[in-house]
Formats: sequence, C-alpha cells, structure tokens
Amino acid sequence: MPSRRTFLSTALATGAVVALPSAASAADHPCRRVPKESISIQLYTLRGIMGDDPEPVLSALADIGYRKVELAGTYGRSAAEFAAVLRRCGLRATSSHVGIDGDLDQVIADARTLGHKYVVVPWVDYPTLAQWRAFATRLEAAGEKVRRAGLSLGYHNHAHEFALVEGVRPFDVITAGTTRRNVHLELDLYWAVAGGVDPVAVHRANFPRVRQFHVKDRAADGSFADLGTGTIDFAAIFRAANVTDYIVENDQPRDALVTARVGYDYLVNLRF
Repeated sequence: MPSRRTFLSTALATGAVVALPSAASAADHPCRRVPKESISIQLYTLRGIMGDDPEPVLSALADIGYRKVELAGTYGRSAAEFAAVLRRCGLRATSSHVGIDGDLDQVIADARTLGHKYVVVPWVDYPTLAQWRAFATRLEAAGEKVRRAGLSLGYHNHAHEFALVEGVRPFDVITAGTTRRNVHLELDLYWAVAGGVDPVAVHRANFPRVRQFHVKDRAADGSFADLGTGTIDFAAIFRAANVTDYIVENDQPRDALVTARVGYDYLVNLRF
C-alpha cells in the first residue's frame, strides 16, 4: 500500500482533488472515549445519604464501576480510618477539596495518608481585587509547598470568578498570580458555562494547567442535571481537551445513587 505521503504527492502532481478528514467529519465518526480509570465522583454529590456510616454508599459506588473518588471531608474519621474504609470498598481517593489557610502541614499529611495525587481549593469569594490578589499570592505559596511534598494543588472554579471585580475577572487574577508549576486548575464545566465562558477556550488559554474536570450538566432552566440529560455538549469539550480526572458531580441530586450511576454510564458510553 502506498504511504500517505506518496499518495498526497501523486495526487497533487496530477491535480487530483484530495479530501482529508476534517474536524467535522471526526465529530461525525467519534472514536475516542473517557478511560474508565479516569472516571471519578465528587462525594459532595452523595453527602445527603452518607450519614454516620459512609461504607455502604462507597461500596455501592464501587458496584457501579467507580474506582476513584474525590473527597469533601472524611465524615468524622481520621485520614487513616477513612483510607481503610476506601480500601475495603476497592476505591482510591486520588483528590480532595481542602483549605489552605489553616494547617497546611496537616492537609499534606492527610493527603499522603489517603493516597491523593491532587488537593484542590473548592471555594473562595472576595469583594475586592486586592483580596483576590492576596489570595493568589497565598495560593502560589501553598502550591509550592504542596508540590515539594509530591502533590499538586489546584483551584476549583464557580461562576463568580468569571464576573468582573473592579473591571478584572478574579479567574484571571488567579491564573496570572500563580504558576502552572505550582497551581493547576480543576475546571467545573457547569459553573464555567453558568459564568458565561466557553470551557474549551478556558482550557486552551491555560494549557496545560487544566488537569481535572468537574463533569456536571446544566438543565435548560439553569438548574443542575444528571449527565446527558442537560444542555452541555461534553463530547465537544472532551474532543478539544484531555485531562486526568473526569469527576461526576451534581450539587443538588434528586437521587444521589441514581445520579452516580447515570454519570458513570454516560461517561463510559460517550464517544467523541
């Protein structure tokens, strides 16, 4: 069989019309998929049913197919105790939402005990640009310390980071005031869309800092939706951007385990 280069050379020399696959045709014939090992779920989604004993819920997640979770606390247990629960359920907590203005040494120690790769600041909000800049400075310093400990510190957005504060977007303050070496981005796709930005454009503008996606769907009325039942074109986003974690989330699920199952099945079966 002739090589692609030989074919093109011959076709051009003879004046033949050469039709090469376009991005549109690639979208018409999707062949990529989300690796199962990259699928996770933010346990905040299941906070309403965890109760005092999270093990049955974690076991149910494993039965669905999850092998990774992202934590939002350890439900009254020490890091070592919760790590043992996760092991019994066949799960790994590769990421966690944490704060940086408390005991950062303890955050790092707990992250190591739990086997995290990432720790992520989930929420801050300030009324002034000076406060946002001061936060970015603290975030960068914390990120350097976390990196030296063998982990990666990230920041998780909501919509308000894309609204102007004194003429500047806080999201831009964060990305300009930190380095990609010390601070990565966990892009929440729902909140990015709610904030009026294109997630693909955000990813490209900050490549390769976006390492994690919160995969959260948005209904036509702006409310939260289970994956695949809303309006966000995840296939188009995933075609343009590769990340290490695709984290299922719904802030207000009607039935948390149904949300978890629908989310996992959607990501496993999606082609893009």
